[in-house]
Amino acid sequence: MAQRVQSVQEFLQDSFVPLVAALCSEEAERLTRKNNLGFCELVKPFCRLTSEVHMRDPNNQLHIIKNLKIAVNNIITQPPQPGAIRKLLNDVVTVSQPAEGLVANVITAGDYDLNISDRSVKASVPWYSSWKDTLMGLNTSTFYSATTPWFEAYRESFLQSMPASDHEFLNHYVACMLVVSSSEPEPVEQFLKLSQEQHRIQHSNEYCYPKWFIPNTLKYYVLLHDVSAGEEQRADSIYEEMKQRYGTQGCYLLKINSRGSNRGADEQIPDPWSQYLQKSNIQIQESCEDGPYTVISNKNTDHFIPLDELGNDSKVDGLSNNFKTHPLQLDHTSDSGCFDGTDYLKSNASLHESKKLNTGIPHGMCLTLTDHDRIRQFIQEFTFRGLLPHIEKTIRQLNDQLISRKGLSRSLFSATKKWFSGGKVPEKSINELKSTSGLLYPLEAPELQIRKMADLCFLVQHYELAYSCYHTAKKDFLNDQAMLYAAGALEMAAVSAFLQPGAPRPYPAHYMDTAIQTYRDICKNMMLAERCVLLSAEILKSQSKYSEAAALLIRLTTEDSDLRSALLLEQAAHCFINMKSPMVRKFAFHMILAGHRYSKAGQKKHALRCYCQAMQVYKGKGWSLAEDHINFTIGRQSFTLRQLENAVSAFRHILINDSKQTASQQGAFLREYLYVYRNVSQLSSDEPLPQLPLPYINSSATRVFFGHDRRPAEGEKQAATHISLDQEYDSEYSQQWKELEEQVVAVANKSVALSNFQPTQYCLNKYSDNSRFPLGVVEEPITVEVAFRNPLKVPLLLTDLSLLWKFQPKDFSLNSNGETKELITCGKDVIGAEVISEFLINSEETKMARLKLFPHQTGELHILGVVYNLGTIQGTTVLDGMDSSVGLQAGKYIPNGTSVRGRQDLEIQGPRLNNTKEEKTSIKYGPDRRLDPIITEEMPLLEVFFINFPTGLLCGEIRKTYVEFMNVSKCPLTRLKVVSKRPECFTFGGSSTILTPLSPSTSEHCSAYKTVLKHSTSVCSLMSSASSVDFGAGIGNQTEVIDVPLPDSVLLPGASVQLPMWIRGPDEEGVHEIHFLFYYESIKKHSKMCHRVLRHTAVICTSRSLTVRATAYRSNALENEKGEGDNMLVFVDVENINTSEAGVKEFHIVQVSSNSKNWKLQESINLSEDKDIKLANREKGKLCLKAVRCKDLLGMHLTFWNNFSTIKYRFHFEGLKLSFLFSDNYTFADIIFGNEQIISSTSPCADFFFRSLSSEFKRPQTQHIMHTSQGTAQQSLDNAVRLIQKCSEVDLNIIVLWKAYVIEDNKQLILEGQHHVVLHTVGKEAFSFPQKQGFKKILGNSDWEDLEQESPEMVLFNFFRPESSSVPARPSPDHLSNLIKTSLHYPETYNHSFHQKSLCVVPVILLLSNCSQADVDVIIDLRHKTTSPETLEIHGSFTWLGQTQYKLQLKSLEVSSLQLKACFVHTGVYNLGTPRVFAKLSDQVTLFETSQQNSMPALIIINSI
Repeated sequence: MAQRVQSVQEFLQDSFVPLVAALCSEEAERLTRKNNLGFCELVKPFCRLTSEVHMRDPNNQLHIIKNLKIAVNNIITQPPQPGAIRKLLNDVVTVSQPAEGLVANVITAGDYDLNISDRSVKASVPWYSSWKDTLMGLNTSTFYSATTPWFEAYRESFLQSMPASDHEFLNHYVACMLVVSSSEPEPVEQFLKLSQEQHRIQHSNEYCYPKWFIPNTLKYYVLLHDVSAGEEQRADSIYEEMKQRYGTQGCYLLKINSRGSNRGADEQIPDPWSQYLQKSNIQIQESCEDGPYTVISNKNTDHFIPLDELGNDSKVDGLSNNFKTHPLQLDHTSDSGCFDGTDYLKSNASLHESKKLNTGIPHGMCLTLTDHDRIRQFIQEFTFRGLLPHIEKTIRQLNDQLISRKGLSRSLFSATKKWFSGGKVPEKSINELKSTSGLLYPLEAPELQIRKMADLCFLVQHYELAYSCYHTAKKDFLNDQAMLYAAGALEMAAVSAFLQPGAPRPYPAHYMDTAIQTYRDICKNMMLAERCVLLSAEILKSQSKYSEAAALLIRLTTEDSDLRSALLLEQAAHCFINMKSPMVRKFAFHMILAGHRYSKAGQKKHALRCYCQAMQVYKGKGWSLAEDHINFTIGRQSFTLRQLENAVSAFRHILINDSKQTASQQGAFLREYLYVYRNVSQLSSDEPLPQLPLPYINSSATRVFFGHDRRPAEGEKQAATHISLDQEYDSEYSQQWKELEEQVVAVANKSVALSNFQPTQYCLNKYSDNSRFPLGVVEEPITVEVAFRNPLKVPLLLTDLSLLWKFQPKDFSLNSNGETKELITCGKDVIGAEVISEFLINSEETKMARLKLFPHQTGELHILGVVYNLGTIQGTTVLDGMDSSVGLQAGKYIPNGTSVRGRQDLEIQGPRLNNTKEEKTSIKYGPDRRLDPIITEEMPLLEVFFINFPTGLLCGEIRKTYVEFMNVSKCPLTRLKVVSKRPECFTFGGSSTILTPLSPSTSEHCSAYKTVLKHSTSVCSLMSSASSVDFGAGIGNQTEVIDVPLPDSVLLPGASVQLPMWIRGPDEEGVHEIHFLFYYESIKKHSKMCHRVLRHTAVICTSRSLTVRATAYRSNALENEKGEGDNMLVFVDVENINTSEAGVKEFHIVQVSSNSKNWKLQESINLSEDKDIKLANREKGKLCLKAVRCKDLLGMHLTFWNNFSTIKYRFHFEGLKLSFLFSDNYTFADIIFGNEQIISSTSPCADFFFRSLSSEFKRPQTQHIMHTSQGTAQQSLDNAVRLIQKCSEVDLNIIVLWKAYVIEDNKQLILEGQHHVVLHTVGKEAFSFPQKQGFKKILGNSDWEDLEQESPEMVLFNFFRPESSSVPARPSPDHLSNLIKTSLHYPETYNHSFHQKSLCVVPVILLLSNCSQADVDVIIDLRHKTTSPETLEIHGSFTWLGQTQYKLQLKSLEVSSLQLKACFVHTGVYNLGTPRVFAKLSDQVTLFETSQQNSMPALIIINSI
């Protein structure tokens, strides 16, 4: 909104001032040209009176005129063309721009700080980030009005360029100055000629322009004298003659040029003409371009002359005919009715050049300050003595004429309404009256006389009388249907009412509204309507009626003039922002409309400014479509104005936001951006590559992979899975791999846990620990996966995509100190970079690009970002759903021809720190160094291939496969180990099996076990021995860490070796994952990298096979009569629970083996003659096996060691002692049901068994620690209880080996496997699924199977029951019953002759066996202890003879006999099992009753003979 220094009243007064014409002789014009000024330009700065002026109104009242201004113009006889006026106004607005460097004008409206100045361009666009701080610093008030000098210039030029009209007299000349030089030969005659010329112009029909106020125009004669030329006496004499001829009030002698033109400019004289000439520069330039009559040459000096003095070169009677052609008249060859706003900018350069040229020309060089005072005095004398008396006289004459014509006798002031309300007869018919274009009043018409009087009163600031006259004339015009005249009267009546001093009446805004509507709709005169709007809007704004002013301005925005509509819309927008409650969004909306109309009018700078100011409101408020439109327009306008950087930034802002535009619109935006960006890059080719906005890069999702890509599977040869970018990150798996690596590293370092252990990281992502610098290896690729996202609905084509990097060479060898060399930023010999020729990202697609670097030197690498050419492709409608991989095929897509090269940096923010108090109370982020790897020297690189690795197995099935180890590096590797959490599922065998076979297929149909033919038909077991240490399961060993038996423990560069590996299916049905972590080292020690690892995850699906239950019972019989040794009965139940899903036909139990330190299976007790045990689907078999205690364990072990050394299989662990070999020796006994014996003490049978018992070997150590921590007394009691408990423990392990016959592809295959059952306690059933035995006992077999089917969850298999951490205070009855084993030896039948001897005495031997490892005191009580009638009936018929109680002490495992006698009195069947046995440990006081209950009654038959 225009902010003026003058008030609204002053603006309205200056808009309508008395016009004075000027006719100058050629010689007078020459005198003024010495100062590079015309006569009118010479007097223009002095045309405002500095003192008050007095005149009298028709009622002889004194009227004071303040600050009066007059306008002196050359006579122009041709009216200006409308097209020329439009072009003039356009150029005025074009050159009027916000001045650079001015203090910003800020409007604070609610939450908005709106910068309305030249800085708004910088403050609004997205690239100007600090605009708000600048605005807040400058905003010292809550309200500002924005200065719009282009609007002021437009309004002033518009009002000045309005042509005179017949319906009003405001633009008619009131007087005429005739100017003649004193140096002319006959000045008086020259005055006469000029007077005649003026009369001819005014009264002849030859000229219709300009318009004159009254026929008797005031002529004022001015004699111009050049003081520097002398001849003052002649000038004075001529002036005296003039006073006699024209009177002292009708002429004036003006002396100028007191300084000679050749004098130096030592004295600095002010130049008051510059501000006026700058406003007319555009007019002058247009005059030069429009016609041949615009410039005259004077003495070969080319100067621009004022607008109102330009004419043609023809002369009439020695006078310059400079009033023929209007300076704004267009060239005759051009179309005056057509004006295209897009051509305005063509003359911008010339306009600015002319401005510079004119501002550089000095003005008034021959004038002194005295001359300035003389000119000012001249204007005052003319106004005081000539103009105002003439106007006062004219007003009186018009008043007298009106009074005489109306026949009224009273004065005008007493009855104004009566005088002006009289009727008249129109000169036209009624139809013509209603036709506004046809009704014309004659000049003598009373209505026009009233209007003329009103205009004169208005010009001399007599607004009360003017309002009365306008009001009266308005009524007459409306009565006559003269709408043009009526609208003019309404317009000026409203202005007069507003300007009346003291405001006697409110401003009649409805007058203006009616006038505007009449001008626009009825009279079709938009120029007059625009003048009304400009005047009324200023009045309304001065009254703070911004809403009404905005509505008024918007009403005149039409399609006929884009420039006018733009200016008015902009002013309306400022009205909205200046309201009491600012309407910010309306301001922005109308600024957008104004910017659009400015653009149509060719005002590119103003259009850009409007859009930028509106952007302050729309930015960041969610109006995405509006922001896109504004930024797009800002970009285009900036590009047109060659503000390329701003254009690029604006287009960039469109692309980086989530746009809601259609695909076609986004494509247009992208093409515009690429085009503009390419122009910018061509201008700044030496600059570094700038940042590109597309596609988006999710820096935190960047992943870095160190190493080669995984090899694909080749037939039955499958490479280790290791790590790849195709795998998703799993935190649980990552922790498992870390624990495995930490475990194997501790073993490799002699079981010393490393305090600074850091796991090897091959793939870095946002979840990994990126606080350390990752390690890469020379000649091994580094793959960076960058996540690109295309936010647009059109595809993006990236070409020549590669990584940006910098490299600092360093030597990390042990004999160097990390020598640093100069920084390198390019060079293929240092770092090789892969370039992707084409990379297509479909619409709204997130796509990963994997870029590789190949380091060739050691040092520090820093990956900075990516560099690429951004473009799009043709024919984008068929790309949706296309496979993203095809984007890498070179030449696949046809680019649209526009692409730009740039870069994007990869800046990854580390994790937020939250450890210390300072970090918790502030926002700090740690480092993320995944893009800053350290390149170390060469390391060995292992590749592992699994040959014929099974994916499906039966539970417990054992399959032989092969593993190939290959060293693909140039360094030998050693100390190859493998670690796994499931060591019970695989084994590499022993030293006898490390030879590589010719091919894996040579042993395809061979047994996985080591077998020998059975030479004997005996059912007795075959025994062998093995140590758990030989299989890595000894006390203190890490069973999870296994050495891989490489030949010579070294794998040379390029070498490979195949080793057999046995796999056993887990005992549970389902899908199992087995993690293998291979560990290896380089022979040469490195400072940065000590070891490397290789991961592999095998997936095995197992199906049901067999379930095994076993129970051990004490046998009542001893091996022989001497009581030497001990035995048990072992019942083994085997059930086929296979569901035939795997095609299993039947299972064969081929062998049952035992494994124990104390027990061995001796023979099988079969009731059936068929020794082949076959189990079809859902069948169950029961085996009864006899177990005996091992004799002379040490001797047997030594014998076995000497005789079976070729069969013996063991690992030689470093530091292993011989004592471990014997302390952990186990006896294997095999009971064979087939033709071949599987040697259970060798691989793989013993491997899988011992690894399943790994936790059992750690138990004694924990018990020892637990016992030593207790008190002595309590420890003694607990030891006693423990010894009693151990009598019930057997620690017998059963291995059931089987074969399954499977039909697959019409072929019969034989599968092998084994199940393990661990027997801990006598009489307690054990299962091959110990974790579920409780359920099985409760539910039974059928219910248990149903539960298994309903619960498919995977449960980790556990072979052992948990150890009880506390010892009970008293043994349980089950434990006591097994402390002492008793057996009665007697004849089953005894014949006795009761006729000969009435008492029958039978000898009975009671055998007592100590089952414990300690001395036991035993008490045998033969007295019957019974109260039931049944027992009395049975036992009352016989008695024991001799002692009724015996006391014995049995040594450890001692068997003792006691001779007893039983006495019978008659025949019958008797139970001899009545003795009661009590026992206690010899070193204990407490006595425990063993409560021996024989499993079978001891029955004897007494017969009589």
